[in-house]
Amino acid sequence: MAEQVLEYKCPACTGPLHFDSESGKLTCDYCGSSYTVEEIEARYGGKQEEAENAFSQAAKEPSWDTSSLKEDWGEDGAKMKMYTCPSCGAQILCEETTAVTSCPYCGNNTIVPGQFEGILKPDFVLPFKLDKDAAIAALKRHCRRKFLLPRSFTAENHLEEIKGIYVPFWLFDADADADCYYHATRSHSHTEGDYRVTVTEHFDVRRSGSIQFSHIPADGSKKLPDDYMDSIEPFDYGALKPFSIAYLPGYLADKYDVNADACMARVDTRMKNAAAERLRREVTGYETVASAGDDIRLRHGEVHYTLLPVWTLRTKWQNEDYLFMMNGESGKMVGNLPVSMTKAGALFAVLAAALCALFLKTGLGQFLAEIFFA
Repeated sequence: MAEQVLEYKCPACTGPLHFDSESGKLTCDYCGSSYTVEEIEARYGGKQEEAENAFSQAAKEPSWDTSSLKEDWGEDGAKMKMYTCPSCGAQILCEETTAVTSCPYCGNNTIVPGQFEGILKPDFVLPFKLDKDAAIAALKRHCRRKFLLPRSFTAENHLEEIKGIYVPFWLFDADADADCYYHATRSHSHTEGDYRVTVTEHFDVRRSGSIQFSHIPADGSKKLPDDYMDSIEPFDYGALKPFSIAYLPGYLADKYDVNADACMARVDTRMKNAAAERLRREVTGYETVASAGDDIRLRHGEVHYTLLPVWTLRTKWQNEDYLFMMNGESGKMVGNLPVSMTKAGALFAVLAAALCALFLKTGLGQFLAEIFFA
């Protein structure tokens, strides 16, 4: 259950107050002011009731506007198919003319037709900009000049099996009103007789502002590693198109397995951190700056279900899985590669022989032999 916290701020400098058990007063760490409990209650007496009312009202209202999320595909629903992988549980959507012969995530060749129902219709789609040939060329470049890459790996790597997949994402819109407080210092030194005197000035700094967030992404698929998805970002959200099945022929679409509700807390945190960081960059001209608290209020907007283009290839070599992913719009690519132990051993032998020859040529080898074997 969520909780509401009322933080008392110093009337003199707006820094946070804490209760000092020794004096029995509320004390400010930054300006040193102290107040009795009665003084603070008299000043902030109505704040607790306001906070409780605001919290109660917020609990009654929907956190985000999800009105655009609908399951009604209309006539398009009759032109769509869904397949389920019995091995990894992936649910793959595609246009009726697209044939699915294997799972793009685990490589399982048994794909079972399923019922196309209970599936949200995307609001937007970011169309593929790079085709299959471009994806294969990028994968070849990724493997090029990798001396330790096994030859049999590239020979067994079925490049034609690379698949274009629309990956599900939730995009969140919101506005933030932020008040951030800092304790800053600035020092200067001067000479007084035989002494060097350093004077440190202390400042209580406040920054306020409003920030608009548009299309903050949250991955809706558990099957693709988050670090891979982060590595191939960013996507150009300015090129989003209203969803149409006309973008699907020849491609697959992954059904989300992380719903929007599960992403909301993470998106809230991301927005608040971004707002705090943006205001922190406005505090300049000081030697040290320490956060003294903040008050960041989000006004939640709409949530949109969106499909983003990714080329993927999952392949095996010596019973190990290897995954390649490429941004279907920008071409940014990431993938892990195996190492040939035979080639690694050969490289070590060549380097060892070269070092021995160098030692003998310079006389260093004879010198070391006399020390250790005399």
